[in-house]
Amino acid sequence: MRIRKVVFPVGGLGTRFYPITKAIPKEMLCIIDKPLIHYAFEEALAAGIEQFIFITRQGKNSIEDYFDHLLTCSDEFKSGNCSFCYVRQSEPLGLGHAVLCAKHLVGDEPFAVISADDYVAHEKSCIGEMIKNYSGANMAAVMTVPHRDVSKYGIVDVETETDELVTARSVDEKPSTDQARSNLAIVGRYLLNPAIFDVLQHLKPGVKNEIQLTDALLKMIPTTGLTGFKIKGKRFDCGSREGLLSAILHVSTGNRKLAGIIKKFREDI
Repeated sequence: MRIRKVVFPVGGLGTRFYPITKAIPKEMLCIIDKPLIHYAFEEALAAGIEQFIFITRQGKNSIEDYFDHLLTCSDEFKSGNCSFCYVRQSEPLGLGHAVLCAKHLVGDEPFAVISADDYVAHEKSCIGEMIKNYSGANMAAVMTVPHRDVSKYGIVDVETETDELVTARSVDEKPSTDQARSNLAIVGRYLLNPAIFDVLQHLKPGVKNEIQLTDALLKMIPTTGLTGFKIKGKRFDCGSREGLLSAILHVSTGNRKLAGIIKKFREDI
Protein backbone atom coordinates (compact mmCIF):
# COMPACT_ATOMS: atom_id res chain seq x y z
CA MET A 1 0.00 0.00 0.00
CA ARG A 2 1.32 3.43 -0.95
CA ILE A 3 2.43 5.64 1.93
CA ARG A 4 3.32 9.16 0.78
CA LYS A 5 3.46 11.19 4.00
CA VAL A 6 5.41 11.03 7.23
CA VAL A 7 4.94 12.92 10.49
CA PHE A 8 7.99 13.80 12.58
CA PRO A 9 6.98 14.73 16.17
CA VAL A 10 9.78 17.15 17.07
CA GLY A 11 8.02 19.38 19.59
CA GLY A 12 9.33 17.72 22.76
CA LEU A 13 11.35 19.58 25.38
CA GLY A 14 14.32 17.21 25.49
CA THR A 15 14.59 17.52 29.27
CA ARG A 16 17.01 14.58 29.56
CA PHE A 17 19.59 16.68 27.72
CA TYR A 18 19.21 19.92 29.68
CA PRO A 19 20.84 22.41 29.60
CA ILE A 20 21.94 22.05 25.95
CA THR A 21 18.34 21.55 24.73
CA LYS A 22 17.42 24.93 26.17
CA ALA A 23 19.24 26.29 23.09
CA ILE A 24 19.35 23.39 20.61
CA PRO A 25 16.48 21.01 19.75
CA LYS A 26 17.33 17.46 20.77
CA GLU A 27 16.54 16.38 17.20
CA MET A 28 19.50 18.52 16.10
CA LEU A 29 21.95 16.68 18.34
CA CYS A 30 24.39 14.82 16.14
CA ILE A 31 25.59 11.32 15.47
CA ILE A 32 29.02 12.35 14.11
CA ASP A 33 28.20 14.84 11.34
CA LYS A 34 24.43 14.51 10.89
CA PRO A 35 21.67 15.50 13.32
CA LEU A 36 19.23 12.85 14.50
CA ILE A 37 16.42 14.31 12.39
CA HIS A 38 18.54 13.89 9.25
CA TYR A 39 18.86 10.15 9.84
CA ALA A 40 15.07 9.92 10.31
CA PHE A 41 14.56 11.93 7.13
CA GLU A 42 16.91 9.69 5.13
CA GLU A 43 15.05 6.61 6.35
CA ALA A 44 11.72 8.04 5.19
CA LEU A 45 13.17 9.23 1.88
CA ALA A 46 14.56 5.75 1.16
CA ALA A 47 11.05 4.37 1.72
CA GLY A 48 9.61 6.56 -1.04
CA ILE A 49 8.01 9.17 1.23
CA GLU A 50 7.29 12.45 -0.57
CA GLN A 51 5.77 14.78 2.03
CA PHE A 52 7.57 15.46 5.32
CA ILE A 53 5.47 16.98 8.11
CA PHE A 54 7.27 18.32 11.18
CA ILE A 55 5.32 19.02 14.38
CA THR A 56 7.47 21.71 15.97
CA ARG A 57 7.21 24.33 18.67
CA GLN A 58 8.88 27.51 19.91
CA GLY A 59 12.67 27.27 19.84
CA LYS A 60 12.82 24.68 17.04
CA ASN A 61 13.50 27.01 14.13
CA SER A 62 16.91 25.44 13.51
CA ILE A 63 15.14 22.33 12.16
CA GLU A 64 13.42 24.40 9.48
CA ASP A 65 16.66 26.25 8.71
CA TYR A 66 18.53 22.95 8.38
CA PHE A 67 16.15 21.50 5.79
CA ASP A 68 15.89 24.81 3.94
CA HIS A 69 19.66 24.66 3.53
CA LEU A 70 19.53 20.99 2.54
CA LEU A 71 17.05 21.77 -0.22
CA THR A 72 19.14 24.60 -1.64
CA CYS A 73 22.50 22.78 -1.59
CA SER A 74 21.44 19.30 -2.74
CA ASP A 75 20.70 18.60 -6.41
CA GLU A 76 18.92 15.39 -5.35
CA PHE A 77 16.21 17.33 -3.55
CA LYS A 78 16.04 20.22 -6.04
CA SER A 79 14.90 17.87 -8.77
CA GLY A 80 12.71 15.64 -6.60
CA ASN A 81 9.12 15.71 -5.41
CA CYS A 82 9.90 16.36 -1.74
CA SER A 83 7.72 18.84 0.12
CA PHE A 84 8.22 20.06 3.68
CA CYS A 85 5.47 21.27 6.02
CA TYR A 86 5.78 22.62 9.56
CA VAL A 87 3.03 22.76 12.19
CA ARG A 88 3.52 24.57 15.50
CA GLN A 89 2.44 22.61 18.57
CA SER A 90 1.56 25.13 21.30
CA GLU A 91 2.77 22.85 24.09
CA PRO A 92 4.00 19.23 24.31
CA LEU A 93 0.83 17.30 25.21
CA GLY A 94 1.96 13.84 24.21
CA LEU A 95 2.70 11.87 21.04
CA GLY A 96 -0.99 11.43 20.31
CA HIS A 97 -1.54 15.18 20.37
CA ALA A 98 1.47 15.75 18.11
CA VAL A 99 0.06 13.29 15.56
CA LEU A 100 -3.36 14.96 15.78
CA CYS A 101 -1.74 18.29 14.87
CA ALA A 102 -1.01 16.85 11.41
CA LYS A 103 -4.62 15.92 10.61
CA HIS A 104 -5.26 18.75 8.14
CA LEU A 105 -2.11 17.89 6.19
CA VAL A 106 -2.43 14.10 6.18
CA GLY A 107 -6.05 13.97 5.09
CA ASP A 108 -7.76 10.66 4.40
CA GLU A 109 -4.80 8.41 3.67
CA PRO A 110 -2.53 6.12 5.69
CA PHE A 111 0.69 7.74 6.87
CA ALA A 112 3.94 7.11 8.70
CA VAL A 113 5.21 8.48 12.01
CA ILE A 114 8.92 8.44 12.86
CA SER A 115 10.52 9.47 16.14
CA ALA A 116 13.99 10.88 15.52
CA ASP A 117 14.93 9.81 19.06
CA ASP A 118 14.91 6.19 17.92
CA TYR A 119 17.85 5.63 15.60
CA VAL A 120 17.75 2.26 13.83
CA ALA A 121 21.05 1.13 12.32
CA HIS A 122 20.35 -1.19 9.41
CA GLU A 123 21.19 -1.29 5.71
CA LYS A 124 17.49 -1.14 4.86
CA SER A 125 14.98 1.55 5.80
CA CYS A 126 13.01 0.36 8.83
CA ILE A 127 9.90 2.32 7.84
CA GLY A 128 10.36 1.08 4.27
CA GLU A 129 10.31 -2.54 5.42
CA MET A 130 7.18 -1.80 7.44
CA ILE A 131 5.47 -0.33 4.38
CA LYS A 132 6.19 -3.54 2.45
CA ASN A 133 4.27 -5.45 5.12
CA TYR A 134 1.46 -2.93 5.61
CA SER A 135 -2.09 -4.13 4.95
CA GLY A 136 -4.26 -1.32 6.35
CA ALA A 137 -4.26 -2.11 10.07
CA ASN A 138 -2.32 0.20 12.34
CA MET A 139 1.29 -0.97 12.55
CA ALA A 140 4.04 -0.25 15.07
CA ALA A 141 7.69 -1.26 15.15
CA VAL A 142 8.40 -3.60 18.07
CA MET A 143 11.41 -5.13 19.76
CA THR A 144 12.12 -7.24 22.83
CA VAL A 145 13.38 -5.27 25.84
CA PRO A 146 14.60 -6.41 29.26
CA HIS A 147 11.64 -7.02 31.57
CA ARG A 148 12.98 -4.43 34.03
CA ASP A 149 12.53 -1.75 31.32
CA VAL A 150 8.91 -2.41 30.32
CA SER A 151 7.68 0.64 32.24
CA LYS A 152 9.49 2.87 29.69
CA TYR A 153 7.47 1.67 26.69
CA GLY A 154 4.12 0.78 25.22
CA ILE A 155 3.97 -3.00 25.68
CA VAL A 156 2.14 -5.37 23.32
CA ASP A 157 -0.01 -8.27 24.49
CA VAL A 158 0.65 -10.79 21.70
CA GLU A 159 -2.20 -12.78 20.17
CA THR A 160 -0.34 -14.39 17.24
CA GLU A 161 3.28 -14.22 16.10
CA THR A 162 5.43 -15.02 13.05
CA ASP A 163 9.11 -14.40 12.31
CA GLU A 164 8.41 -10.80 11.23
CA LEU A 165 4.97 -9.81 12.53
CA VAL A 166 2.81 -10.02 15.62
CA THR A 167 -0.90 -9.46 16.01
CA ALA A 168 -1.72 -7.50 19.15
CA ARG A 169 -4.53 -8.49 21.50
CA SER A 170 -4.01 -5.26 23.43
CA VAL A 171 -1.31 -2.69 24.23
CA ASP A 172 -0.50 -0.90 27.49
CA GLU A 173 1.41 2.38 27.88
CA LYS A 174 4.27 2.13 30.39
CA PRO A 175 2.92 -0.71 32.55
CA SER A 176 4.63 -1.70 35.79
CA THR A 177 6.84 -4.78 35.68
CA ASP A 178 4.23 -6.89 37.46
CA GLN A 179 1.41 -5.81 35.11
CA ALA A 180 3.19 -6.06 31.74
CA ARG A 181 1.76 -8.84 29.56
CA SER A 182 5.03 -9.27 27.64
CA ASN A 183 8.37 -7.57 27.10
CA LEU A 184 7.64 -6.72 23.46
CA ALA A 185 7.91 -2.94 23.24
CA ILE A 186 6.77 -0.38 20.66
CA VAL A 187 9.63 1.79 19.42
CA GLY A 188 9.37 5.02 17.41
CA ARG A 189 7.96 3.82 14.05
CA TYR A 190 4.28 3.69 13.06
CA LEU A 191 2.04 3.27 10.03
CA LEU A 192 -1.39 4.61 10.87
CA ASN A 193 -4.86 4.36 9.42
CA PRO A 194 -6.31 7.90 9.07
CA ALA A 195 -9.28 6.86 11.22
CA ILE A 196 -6.94 7.37 14.17
CA PHE A 197 -7.53 11.12 13.99
CA ASP A 198 -11.17 10.75 15.04
CA VAL A 199 -10.10 8.59 17.97
CA LEU A 200 -7.40 11.04 19.05
CA GLN A 201 -9.83 13.97 18.95
CA HIS A 202 -12.01 12.35 21.62
CA LEU A 203 -9.28 10.71 23.67
CA LYS A 204 -8.84 11.69 27.32
CA PRO A 205 -5.32 12.26 28.70
CA GLY A 206 -3.58 9.12 29.93
CA VAL A 207 -0.13 8.46 31.41
CA LYS A 208 1.62 11.71 32.45
CA ASN A 209 -1.66 13.52 31.69
CA GLU A 210 -0.77 13.36 27.99
CA ILE A 211 -2.69 12.26 24.90
CA GLN A 212 -1.07 8.88 24.34
CA LEU A 213 -0.92 7.40 20.85
CA THR A 214 -0.82 3.97 22.48
CA ASP A 215 -4.29 4.55 23.98
CA ALA A 216 -5.68 5.38 20.53
CA LEU A 217 -4.11 2.23 19.07
CA LEU A 218 -5.72 0.19 21.84
CA LYS A 219 -9.19 1.64 21.15
CA MET A 220 -8.86 0.81 17.46
CA ILE A 221 -7.85 -2.85 17.84
CA PRO A 222 -11.44 -4.21 17.61
CA THR A 223 -12.17 -2.35 14.36
CA THR A 224 -8.81 -1.73 12.68
CA GLY A 225 -6.34 -4.09 14.32
CA LEU A 226 -2.76 -3.55 15.42
CA THR A 227 0.24 -5.29 13.87
CA GLY A 228 3.71 -5.26 15.34
CA PHE A 229 6.66 -5.31 12.96
CA LYS A 230 9.81 -6.80 14.48
CA ILE A 231 12.60 -4.39 13.65
CA LYS A 232 15.81 -5.58 12.08
CA GLY A 233 19.12 -4.00 12.89
CA LYS A 234 20.11 -2.26 16.11
CA ARG A 235 17.98 0.41 17.75
CA PHE A 236 19.39 3.20 19.91
CA ASP A 237 17.35 5.40 22.26
CA CYS A 238 19.00 8.69 21.39
CA GLY A 239 16.63 10.55 23.68
CA SER A 240 19.05 9.58 26.45
CA ARG A 241 22.71 10.48 26.85
CA GLU A 242 23.67 6.81 27.09
CA GLY A 243 21.78 5.94 23.91
CA LEU A 244 23.18 8.84 21.92
CA LEU A 245 26.75 8.00 22.95
CA SER A 246 26.18 4.35 22.03
CA ALA A 247 24.88 5.38 18.60
CA ILE A 248 27.90 7.61 18.03
CA LEU A 249 30.28 4.78 18.94
CA HIS A 250 28.35 2.33 16.75
CA VAL A 251 28.50 4.59 13.69
CA SER A 252 32.15 5.39 14.38
CA THR A 253 33.14 1.72 14.24
CA GLY A 254 32.01 1.67 10.60
CA ASN A 255 34.47 4.42 9.69
CA ARG A 256 38.11 3.32 9.46
CA LYS A 257 39.58 6.62 10.65
CA LEU A 258 37.13 7.07 13.52
CA ALA A 259 37.41 3.42 14.55
CA GLY A 260 41.18 3.88 14.75
CA ILE A 261 40.77 6.92 17.01
CA ILE A 262 38.49 4.95 19.34
CA LYS A 263 40.93 2.04 19.42
CA LYS A 264 43.81 4.36 20.29
CA PHE A 265 41.77 6.06 23.00
CA ARG A 266 41.00 2.70 24.61
CA GLU A 267 44.66 1.74 24.52
CA ASP A 268 45.69 5.02 26.16
CA ILE A 269 43.33 4.89 29.13
